[in-house]
Amino acid sequence: MRVTLKVIAGPQIGRVFTFDQHETFLIGRSEAAHFCLPEDRFFSRNHCLLEIAPPQIFIRDLGSTNGTYVNGLRVEATHLKSGDRIQGGETVLEVEVSVDLPTTRAVGDDTFNSTIPSVILVECLNCGNPSEVEASRPDSKLSYLCENCRQVLKKNPQPVPNYQMIRVLGQGGMGSVMLARSVKDGRVVAIKTLLPEVAVSEQSLKRFMREIEVAASLQHPHIVSYIEHGTHNGTVYLVSEYVGGMDASKLAKSRGGKLSYQEVVTIIEQTLSALDFAHKLGFVHRDIKEQNILVDGNYPQYISKLTDFGLAKSYKQTGMSGVTMVGDVAGTIAYMPPEQVRDFKEVRPPSDIYAIGMTAYSLLTGAHALNISPKAGISETVKAIFEKQIIPISARTNEVPPQISAVIEKAISKKVEDRWTTAGEMRDALIRVAQYG
Repeated sequence: MRVTLKVIAGPQIGRVFTFDQHETFLIGRSEAAHFCLPEDRFFSRNHCLLEIAPPQIFIRDLGSTNGTYVNGLRVEATHLKSGDRIQGGETVLEVEVSVDLPTTRAVGDDTFNSTIPSVILVECLNCGNPSEVEASRPDSKLSYLCENCRQVLKKNPQPVPNYQMIRVLGQGGMGSVMLARSVKDGRVVAIKTLLPEVAVSEQSLKRFMREIEVAASLQHPHIVSYIEHGTHNGTVYLVSEYVGGMDASKLAKSRGGKLSYQEVVTIIEQTLSALDFAHKLGFVHRDIKEQNILVDGNYPQYISKLTDFGLAKSYKQTGMSGVTMVGDVAGTIAYMPPEQVRDFKEVRPPSDIYAIGMTAYSLLTGAHALNISPKAGISETVKAIFEKQIIPISARTNEVPPQISAVIEKAISKKVEDRWTTAGEMRDALIRVAQYG
């Protein structure tokens, strides 16, 4: 399916923007905006942000001065549908959701000759309750879990064939993580269950599994290794090695909210080693944060391992996530650099370097590098990412040597060209200055 935004009024009338996969779209007077409107004085620099995962579209106002309007009503955040009109100042955009027709069809075959998405009835794979969803064809076969069942299954994951479930280790936006034991050989493993947020096609599920297979090829001492994956009753599951200890976020909380700089250097340099290895092979993590770094052992013998490599990308780009900025998920984007918020699709190694810098900052100080409250919503968080300056580490704590602070602060520069060129370069610098800390 395809989403089209047509400019039907304003200084740039006639412009057309088309989307056929998961993307973000920034509107404002900023030169970095996808739709830059310097001549429309009613727009703020970063006015509003659209997240598009065809056929879903979601718009969020970014605290603009004059507001964002949909069909004449001022909105902070809302889903959009075909025919809706977005307005800010003199500019008006019209939304169109359509289906691409096959390039070739048999003569006289008009069975599915429509550019309008079909509304079909699907049943929840868990409870059987029906629901209407949009699809590209009236005969589409989709896997679907209703919202109630998704919440139930997050808290009480279903058993996975050939594994004995021991206990739930944690829950996240995509699903749950369980401690389990292999029936075949008794090996203790971690199993992550992933619950599609929207109805997905069999083709999308297969594509997601292919993406996971590619990521599973990463073998490194500081990357959690995959063992196997599959689907069961509509749920995708990933089996990986079990890492004892706890994630870096929980480790910091157990110490009152932050760690010593010596501990942080050990954890971060090992993670940078993993990133450098993966980046050289063309992989980008996209979702680095304390919760995705598992730490085992006791300092100074910490062993850190990066988990969920590439999972966020696969989950979004294969359509399993729908739109992700609907709920209160500011924490999931707080470590994203400006270029990643602007463009979910094209994310490169510098974004990982920024995120590892943000992670190190948080572990060192117990605070976020941007001046936002712990309970900040998505609009406030996104606006801070674009517009607010980084708070120096020295303003948060006097326990970190200036040379180490400098390495971390270089990583979280807003401009890509001001960051470390590679994860390996940052790691070398961190180890070098730590010797004199």
